[in-house]
Amino acid sequence: MAITVVPYSPEWPKLFAGVADDLTRALRGVPVVAVEHVGSTSVPGLAAKPVIDIDVIVEREDVRAAIAALVRAGYTHRGDLGVTDRESMAEPDTPRRNVYVCVAGTLHVRNHLAVRDILRRRPDLRDRYAAVKTALAQDPELDIDAYLAGKSPVLQDVLAESDLTEDEKDAIFRLNTGA
Repeated sequence: MAITVVPYSPEWPKLFAGVADDLTRALRGVPVVAVEHVGSTSVPGLAAKPVIDIDVIVEREDVRAAIAALVRAGYTHRGDLGVTDRESMAEPDTPRRNVYVCVAGTLHVRNHLAVRDILRRRPDLRDRYAAVKTALAQDPELDIDAYLAGKSPVLQDVLAESDLTEDEKDAIFRLNTGA
């Protein structure tokens, strides 16, 4: 399946806001730390796959309740997909989105928030990242694993600006590259 990367759309924050409202209603009664717009669509000016990435952040003891509430709202629980403390939920309708129930404070959450925040304040890194993603997407034979691996060197440069430890950055690199 080809990877599609498109120019930034000012509609993406609006789509996130609508989905976040729906998620908040579905999660009523579940203690939620935050519902965060993450991934490339959360960075103004950044080219991205046209899929909204959302982290529903909860404390560890609330993960099961959050999953159950989202299943009741029509989502399908897909498991952790190989990422500990991150449960994937398939959307019941449009817009296209990736919703993850994440344990607060984990490396996965800290990575998502760090990348988003750094790219929002560093247009040079944002533009470099966009160029890499756009170039990778030009290969119609590229699969998602090769796409993730191809983005990893620039993401490591982004994460060099974060407060993540070297071991944490290495763990993210290994996850993204399959190394």
